Amino acid sequence: MIQNRKPDKDAMLLGMGFDNADGQKRITKGDNFCLVGGSEETHERMTETTIKFNEKLARKGKHLSELSREEFQDMMREASGK
Repeated sequence: MIQNRKPDKDAMLLGMGFDNADGQKRITKGDNFCLVGGSEETHERMTETTIKFNEKLARKGKHLSELSREEFQDMMREASGK
């Protein structure tokens, strides 16, 4: 008997900024990410980092859920410039 295999769980990046002093509510969503809060500068940096990360992910031809912990950390470091 062949059993249907459940698909792998979807993965999502969640970015949260806590330095919002101007009272603005910032939310940016994409295919595999959601960024919430932060000052204008912080939110912009999270957005830029996520875009760079997704570009690297696309070049590798992988989905977020396929990355090992080490791959994820390496790619995030590269994307954030740290």
